[in-house]
Amino acid sequence: MRPNPPLAAVLTLCASALVAGTTLFAKMLGTDTLGAPLHPLQVSQGRFIFALMAFSTAALVLRPRFTRPAWSTHVLRVLCGWGGVSFMFAAAAFIPLADATAISFLNPVVGMLLAVPFLGEKVGRVRISAAVIALVGAMVLLRPTPQAFQPAALLALGAALCLGAEVVVIKRLSGREGAFQILLINNFIGACIASLAALAVWQMPTPSQWAALAGLGLLMASAQTCFLQAIRRADASFVAPFWYAALIFAALYDFLLFAEVPDAVSALGALIIVSGAGLLAWREARLRPSAASPSGSAPTPQAAPPLSPPAPPQSQSPEPRR
Repeated sequence: MRPNPPLAAVLTLCASALVAGTTLFAKMLGTDTLGAPLHPLQVSQGRFIFALMAFSTAALVLRPRFTRPAWSTHVLRVLCGWGGVSFMFAAAAFIPLADATAISFLNPVVGMLLAVPFLGEKVGRVRISAAVIALVGAMVLLRPTPQAFQPAALLALGAALCLGAEVVVIKRLSGREGAFQILLINNFIGACIASLAALAVWQMPTPSQWAALAGLGLLMASAQTCFLQAIRRADASFVAPFWYAALIFAALYDFLLFAEVPDAVSALGALIIVSGAGLLAWREARLRPSAASPSGSAPTPQAAPPLSPPAPPQSQSPEPRR
């Protein structure tokens, strides 16, 4: 596919707006906005089931070719992604969407750190500096004082840890299977795991909640598709900065529907985290300027589009880091 950076930027902005929309739906479902609050595990179940329905319908129309999947790797990835999504949806019900989104942006840093013991990668001074900066931002958002501490922010931190672990697993899948196959299989496994987990807490949703659950799943499926198409048209290092627009969209949605205005601490913490993740993105681009070529050689996002809100793709390279 021919490079088209302007279109890639637009598609990434669309993906970030859609993913921020999923956290908005999660907040509506986890509060009394649409009826009795649903448990985060049930919200996560709806996300996977309706996304699976969307991709299954597309499979019937497109009839893509499938290869033999690495089931164990898929299951491990889904467990990490499902845990991250569930934590994220739980956090969205209790803290501002911009805060939850910003803390979740720690996942590429977590993935980088986990890659050291699990993949044998080496981490230099710039990467360590990026990790420290991002972690400082997370501490700011956690507000670690007895008067201001937000316990629910730990849920968003749990989401970042799970999604960071997913990044490490993604590296094992990258380049081995086709994009559509990975999306379909992961949403299928995710729907099964999420459904089993939700059995103990399941309650009958209201009609409005059914619509929100369907919207959440369709938004996530659309976001994954937009992100996939974007990364096929431009380098990951070019696309990554546009992903941080999710913070703006999350804050905007929160303001429009819940009159939630980010305070100075939220703005400062988000800025610090984005700065750390941005430094990591810049370093990856410098080390491997051709790694995210439009042909999709690496980080091969078309082979491993995110299961959950997509992490900046530069942290997903299947190759050993230098």
